[in-house]
Amino acid sequence: MPAVTSRGRGRRTISEINMVPFIDVMLVLLIIFMVTAPLITPSMIDLPSVGSAARQPDQIVQVIIGKDESLSLKSGTQTSKLTQAELVAAVRQAQAGQTNSAVVISADRNVKYETVVKVMDGLQRAGMQRVGLSVQLAP
Repeated sequence: MPAVTSRGRGRRTISEINMVPFIDVMLVLLIIFMVTAPLITPSMIDLPSVGSAARQPDQIVQVIIGKDESLSLKSGTQTSKLTQAELVAAVRQAQAGQTNSAVVISADRNVKYETVVKVMDGLQRAGMQRVGLSVQLAP
């Protein structure tokens, strides 16, 4: 209920907001934050760095996704066209006998990200441990 003041002949209501309680609350919060801020210890996050692998891969098998979402497998100097269903078997065959090999996925910039994720997911579900993405910087 607004306060009523009487001044002279008539009554008039005060329509101003009382700021004192708001300022009191803000000062209490400021003091709480000033006291607790020095007590909070900063946590350290150990991020992996580039090239921190224990050993470089013996063989790199490259899966290339073309503009029309066609798949190609490049192993050494040999390149072959594949379908999504044939990909896992072909990668396993290319990695035969290699215990430390990696699979790198290279895609055209116009390919949907969904296609890249499907290829990566299929390889990881098949048990490929080292699956990565190739990145080329624009000139």
